[in-house]
Amino acid sequence: MTDFRRIPFSLVSLGWALAAVSLPAAAQSELGPGLVRNPPPAASHADSREGLTAELMYRLLIGDIALQRGEPGIAARAYFEAARETRDAKLARRATEIGLAARLRPLAVESARLWSELEPDAERPRQVIAGSAASGAGRGLDAGTASFDLKLELQRLLAEAVASGQSVGDIFVQLNRLLASETDHVAAYRLVLSLAQPYPNLAEAHFAVALAAFSTGLPDSATAAAAVRAVDSALALKPGWERAALLKAEILGKQSPDQAVTYLKEFLQAQPTSRPASGALAQFLVEQKRYAEARAVFERLWKVDPTNREYQFAMAVLSVQMKDWATAEAQFAELKQADFGEGGAVDIYLAQIAEETGRYQLAYERYKAAPDGERGWLAKLRAAAMLGKLNRMDEARRYLADLPAVTIEQRVEVRQAEAQLLRDAGDNSGAYNLLTRALVEHPDQTDLLYDLAMVAEKLDKIDVVETRLGRLLEIKPESPHALNALGYTLVDRTQRVDEGYALIERAHKLSPDDPFILDSMGWALYRLGKLDDAETYLRRAMTERPDAEIAAHLGEVLWAKGERGRANELWQSQLKAAPDNPVLLETMRRLAP
Repeated sequence: MTDFRRIPFSLVSLGWALAAVSLPAAAQSELGPGLVRNPPPAASHADSREGLTAELMYRLLIGDIALQRGEPGIAARAYFEAARETRDAKLARRATEIGLAARLRPLAVESARLWSELEPDAERPRQVIAGSAASGAGRGLDAGTASFDLKLELQRLLAEAVASGQSVGDIFVQLNRLLASETDHVAAYRLVLSLAQPYPNLAEAHFAVALAAFSTGLPDSATAAAAVRAVDSALALKPGWERAALLKAEILGKQSPDQAVTYLKEFLQAQPTSRPASGALAQFLVEQKRYAEARAVFERLWKVDPTNREYQFAMAVLSVQMKDWATAEAQFAELKQADFGEGGAVDIYLAQIAEETGRYQLAYERYKAAPDGERGWLAKLRAAAMLGKLNRMDEARRYLADLPAVTIEQRVEVRQAEAQLLRDAGDNSGAYNLLTRALVEHPDQTDLLYDLAMVAEKLDKIDVVETRLGRLLEIKPESPHALNALGYTLVDRTQRVDEGYALIERAHKLSPDDPFILDSMGWALYRLGKLDDAETYLRRAMTERPDAEIAAHLGEVLWAKGERGRANELWQSQLKAAPDNPVLLETMRRLAP
């Protein structure tokens, strides 16, 4: 079952829209500048369609209808044919942009060539053609040999821009996007470096070099140092350039997030009104779980612009992360009054806050009132859990039975929710029977296989755990959660520790930062007698997610190492937050009665 409680707490939902320029540019969409993602009807091509032939009118209508139906390939072809017949540069441009947006490169390039023919001074079609040469070379980029034609084409673009008085800087800013589909990023970096050499006094040329270096992944210290030098040169030539400052922060962040934070704070001292830099700083702080500092960033922005509800929403979400429930609830209540947000996000946060603070009746009412939609459906499932917490089990099960589960996925989620009600009530046998019946109804549903295995482990049905998780891994062999669950079971409940450890290692490679997999790695290493390595993994797990079960494992490792005082201190601290956790209580009774 989707862990609904984790969904709204994800800070990805903030979007960090404050950073108007996304980095790296090489990862941006290939949509051209100014391209509208949902283009208006084709009537905007001209003031009137009077005088159009019936055939041309038909093609334009086909294009309009295809766009409305989400078929950009048909639309782009229709506009291209119309442009070719009418010799209309606007139609050729439209065909080019739609082709790029739909990643129909051959058609986009064909349209761009027509556009360039009809509008020789236009810079954009030449960029599209050059970008196609880069992505289609297939020979590997090399500034001196295989990509000689591409290098000449780009040099020609730059020379024409200089000759016509156009901005060469704009071409350099777009250069990495033109090379975005090239797989050999090191060769692309060398090419950009070669093209930039004749322009030592152009900030955008240094920026392009820095971005190309960043796109290599900064595989060594020399490349990282070169990237920093290039972006510093850009900033020296163009002080206060936000986009270059954001790139420098990203480059520094690859080596040390603390360096990125320090740099952005310094930049903001000189440019205190820079919203993109503030947004980037907040993001780095969040990634380091420095939530209070991140919230302070948004508080400063909100004081400057108290009408911007995005700032208040960010503050409220960070308050949730900090478990500052009173502040979070007050902020979300204001946002709800202002009718901010879509899809019931604010309503669901308010429901979660009520749940986290033990006001289950209020949480039930708030979850139940959430508007329809994906979030609304998950909220309704959570409403049933609140009835369970209120010891209204029969009502909760009737409520779930009455939910309008239309899709197979929804029907499976209802069964999972009902099984969780039984598990929370201590009825693992009832949950086991319910999930077994659900698998008869929905065979090989991976979520049901996983949940049944977890209940089977509670009932000491280790053979069922192996069978169900084994089947899940036949269906999804690269599922880190299934690998981890089976590996942990073998490590914790059998003598097959080496076999379990191998499975957990596979899971760790697939999801290296998952705190529960880190916990399993630590526990397996403990069972193998590698106490120092076990402590390292378990401390990482606790840093990522303070949890009573992880604390129980870490405390047991410390106990085995003779550090009994530290173990007891850790257990007692977690006992305050989770006084009923069975693993923690069992560990303490066994080792420190």
